[in-house]
Amino acid sequence: MDIVTREFSGFTIRSISVSEMQNNVYLVTADGAESHVLVDAADDFPAIQSLIAEAGGGAVDAILTTHRHWDHVRALKEAAEVLTDRTIAGVDDADAIAEESGAAVAETVAHEDVLVVGGLSFACIALRGHTPGSIAVVLTDDDGQDVLLSGDSLFPGGPGKTWSDEDFDSLMDDLEERVFARFGDDTLVLPGHGDGTTIGDERPSLPEWRARRW
Repeated sequence: MDIVTREFSGFTIRSISVSEMQNNVYLVTADGAESHVLVDAADDFPAIQSLIAEAGGGAVDAILTTHRHWDHVRALKEAAEVLTDRTIAGVDDADAIAEESGAAVAETVAHEDVLVVGGLSFACIALRGHTPGSIAVVLTDDDGQDVLLSGDSLFPGGPGKTWSDEDFDSLMDDLEERVFARFGDDTLVLPGHGDGTTIGDERPSLPEWRARRW
């Protein structure tokens, strides 16, 4: 199991890739904290436990799920039973997440909510289209560096998958208005699968994405 560690001013983000879908699981830890925030308990709970051990052990304050799809919630029930019952998701995906995973969603967030947990502030951005209730979160470090955990809504090379023209337009509108118009080019994007990217690397391709419709 390869753990990727990214250190910022004020917090550290560790990640692993799990399952045949190569889902990214993120663990966010404030400097000096003995607890963590888990983002997307996608699969392989023992690997998630190893990720926590690598971060020094300690408690998990909350589990945030970016969206409802099955590949992002396969370990959520076990994680909620063992680590914490503070499970958090976007308001319009919460019921589907509970049904898919078997784990109740204890708390919901909506666009522009600020989630304060684990000694950190997570700015919530609704990105509608991949699913109705997909939520991305932004952390800003002490030096002003923005980090976007984008779920499956933004990847290197394009937006997340959609299944209708309406959903595609909704996701692109949200990405342009709520992400690209708001955040600078040095913003780091950490997606639900695969490698990270930056807003600056993706910005020139927005017209191409609109034209090709994916």
